[in-house]
Amino acid sequence: MHAAAMRIECHIPDSGSLKDKRKVLRPFIEGLRRLASLSVSEVAHHDSWQRSAVGVAIVAPDAVALEQLIERVRRYVDEQLEFGVVDVKLAYLETPDG
Repeated sequence: MHAAAMRIECHIPDSGSLKDKRKVLRPFIEGLRRLASLSVSEVAHHDSWQRSAVGVAIVAPDAVALEQLIERVRRYVDEQLEFGVVDVKLAYLETPDG
């Protein structure tokens, strides 16, 4: 098993309320989940109107499949027009068997 965690920092300039923010984030998060049954959640900046951090857990049976999934997520993130992506951090998770 191979796994990675991705953190996507977002800026939502047109948001004037938490409700506006959720209107933008909800379809983005659902779209990520549909890509490959990924686990996705807003992980920070819950009370900020124009800022968000979205966490994505990616698990695959081997390293090649993991890299393919990571690339799909990156392409999806790059296609977003409703907000700006400030930063994307990726951390690979080690398995006990190396």
